[in-house]
Amino acid sequence: MVKAEDTSSFFFDILISVSFSLNLRDKNPMSTQFDLLILGGGPGGYVSAIRAGQLGLKVAVIEKEAIGGTCLHHGCIPSKALIRNADVLDLIQKSDTFGIRVEQIQPDFGAAVDRSQQVLQKLYRGVLHLMKKNQVTVFKGFGKLVSHNQIEVTSENDVQTVSGDHIIIATGSRVRSLPNLPIDGERIITSDEALLRKTLPRSALIVGGGAIGVEFSYVYSVYGVEVSIAEMAPVLLPMEDHEVSAALMRSLKKRKIKGYFGTQITGIQDENNRFIIALEDKAGTTIKVDAEMILVAVGRAPNVEKIGLETLGIQQEAASGLIQVDATMRTNINHIYAIGDVSNRPALAHGAMAQGVSVVETIAGKTEAHRTLDVIPSAVYCHPQVASVGLTEQAARAQGLDVKIAKFPFSANGKAIALGETEGFVKIVADAKYGEVLGAHLIGADVTELIGEFVLGKTLEATAAELGQSVHPHPTLSEAVMEAGGAIFNQAIHF
Repeated sequence: MVKAEDTSSFFFDILISVSFSLNLRDKNPMSTQFDLLILGGGPGGYVSAIRAGQLGLKVAVIEKEAIGGTCLHHGCIPSKALIRNADVLDLIQKSDTFGIRVEQIQPDFGAAVDRSQQVLQKLYRGVLHLMKKNQVTVFKGFGKLVSHNQIEVTSENDVQTVSGDHIIIATGSRVRSLPNLPIDGERIITSDEALLRKTLPRSALIVGGGAIGVEFSYVYSVYGVEVSIAEMAPVLLPMEDHEVSAALMRSLKKRKIKGYFGTQITGIQDENNRFIIALEDKAGTTIKVDAEMILVAVGRAPNVEKIGLETLGIQQEAASGLIQVDATMRTNINHIYAIGDVSNRPALAHGAMAQGVSVVETIAGKTEAHRTLDVIPSAVYCHPQVASVGLTEQAARAQGLDVKIAKFPFSANGKAIALGETEGFVKIVADAKYGEVLGAHLIGADVTELIGEFVLGKTLEATAAELGQSVHPHPTLSEAVMEAGGAIFNQAIHF
């Protein structure tokens, strides 16, 4: 039975699905010749398709699963919805700090998972509407490159070949596994299963201290799970600035999350529905960790198998299989491009989106449009959040650059103090002579909403002085950006 409050959503789903199907049928179902073929309908693929439609190109997307890809259905969106639930619970748990007493808290993780699925379904309906609006043809099936301008599409019922003047490869990635940790989907899981699992274990070992690992460690710990993290690198988020990584490690330790860094798994035993995991550190010392569940979060592998790359001679990196592209995302074949997780560029959804739009505008001849594909920020949604763009301090110094470093702590920011969110800082890495912002590294509450200032600044080649001189509203967290800019020249006011 459909609940009354769900009726409008239920019928809207049907309407969108029917109208989307009619759109495909109305668009000459026998037509298989296009200006642009996009292999993969994830964030890079569908955004490319929408932009192509806006520019008047006849475009088709080949997707074997649901439009939206991993980001929408198994990653970015549902995970951020779960994190929002954890944020609310975390705030309630410390409500005494704000003079509010809440008794008999009853968190329901299953309800949180249900809400995350509702969020992604709403966005999915919106994406389907945009595909229809921009007259994008979708072929559902597995796509394989069979020539320089043709893709063979294998569906449940038939095989057909579609042709296009240009091709974008946007097949995305999948979760990696480890040989000694076979995924069973129940007790040894990946983020795919974790986003749908409605019950929580009493204890969990998260293998991998990257973005996925630290985000789930935060969510699980808020819901009362005893969490441990095992990471081969000596720090969490090893690609981030070392000071940020160290600050995050201290923060997670306050949440009683145990960290085992510079370790690798050497053995695992299953005893009475609990795993005993042997970790070995750099010195050869063995550490035993027990957990009811293991979440494997060791990165992602590109979906490059069986899509025809070898047949066409498209160049790939030997070790990773990633497709080699130039600054314009073009492969070694002139009219074939690769974007997102399959390319040898940063594997980030927003990066794939920007790359796709840039490629489509190039194909459409919009030479006046220029997107800075080298200024791609990263964002991690644990608590405190982490966000960055550009060179870390260690990378800048390794390149022999003469740099100045400045930090402004949120403990000196009025809005952060009022919010009770004083952890973290804004750090700027700047050229010592001219003050050009080479990198920005933030950790703190909602810093993923602040990093855009630095992305815009780097895109416009702003200096730290200009950041420091720009008037920010008071009181806001964004004032920390202004203060850090001023601090490069010893002009911070509140610290």
